[in-house]
Amino acid sequence: MNIKQTVAIVSGGASGLGEATVRNIVRKGGKAIIFDLQEEKGMNLAEQLGDHAHFIQTDITSETDVQKALSEVIDTHGYVNTLVNCAGIAVAKRTLGKKGAHDLKSFKNVLHVNLVGTFNMIRLTAEKMADNETNEHDERGVIINTASVAAFEGQIGQVAYSASKGGVVGMTLPVARDLASIGVRVVTIAPGIFETPLFAQLPEKAKEALGDMTPFPSRLGMPHEYAHLVEGIIENPMLNGETIRLDGAIRMQPK
Repeated sequence: MNIKQTVAIVSGGASGLGEATVRNIVRKGGKAIIFDLQEEKGMNLAEQLGDHAHFIQTDITSETDVQKALSEVIDTHGYVNTLVNCAGIAVAKRTLGKKGAHDLKSFKNVLHVNLVGTFNMIRLTAEKMADNETNEHDERGVIINTASVAAFEGQIGQVAYSASKGGVVGMTLPVARDLASIGVRVVTIAPGIFETPLFAQLPEKAKEALGDMTPFPSRLGMPHEYAHLVEGIIENPMLNGETIRLDGAIRMQPK
């Protein structure tokens, strides 16, 4: 798929990996629609990028919200052929800590946003993609999800986050198989430790220590590197049903 012909929805597109993806798609001539709850950041980003980007405040876990936002995208652009799922949250709690067992509410909330929200976006966007005309590769669309290396090597205190991202990895192949009949590819990216708003608040020494855990390059990943991989997935029609680690060969230690 030519990125210049992309009408892409980016969930969590107002900051971090999502923002970098939005910026890159627009820079390369595509159109990007930001789905996010952060109204001020989303609107500011869309204003910066001009006519090729716009913002729709959306709760990805809400069927009504997503359906309404998708209808707006179709009314404005006529179709959507790319979805990049970047929205997500995390908590740091042990299964059994000093204050007792991991509370069920926060565990469910992380799974609800990261896993259920991702699937909600996939299923409803795929329904719209099914109406697209095929391109020269018989494609109607591409869906790119965001997991994490925590899906494979979850650290102490990451049980909820790892479970949610493991679910995203686990559904990648079956969803790709489900959507093969309509010509929609599905690929997941599993980033390592990246420079995102989550890490921006850390002291420089802490950032350096995290970067040193990565064999090469020994630093935090940069959001534009994630966005570059998204671009490659969009444009390579043979990439499908796979989870790609983007992690500098890191293998996370227990803590």
